[in-house]
Amino acid sequence: MARLWLSNIDSGVSDEEIRAFLQKYGFPSYDAIEHVAEEGSRPAVVCTFENVDVEVLHKLQERIHNLFWHHHRITAQVVRDRFS
Repeated sequence: MARLWLSNIDSGVSDEEIRAFLQKYGFPSYDAIEHVAEEGSRPAVVCTFENVDVEVLHKLQERIHNLFWHHHRITAQVVRDRFS
């Protein structure tokens, strides 16, 4: 399992738009999405990929980190589980 943190996304962007954005850059479809910060200037989501290796997600993350999308510069980070 691997998780991707996306922050500074536009608050009006739907889950389907996030899925399409990620797939456009080669990501598989995520299995779950959690909205972490819906208020404020830097809304964020965490996308969970059940059958994706963390190293694969790191390589894909490089494609979208600091990319300008929907009038915002996206921050993308792979989330590591502390106890795995």
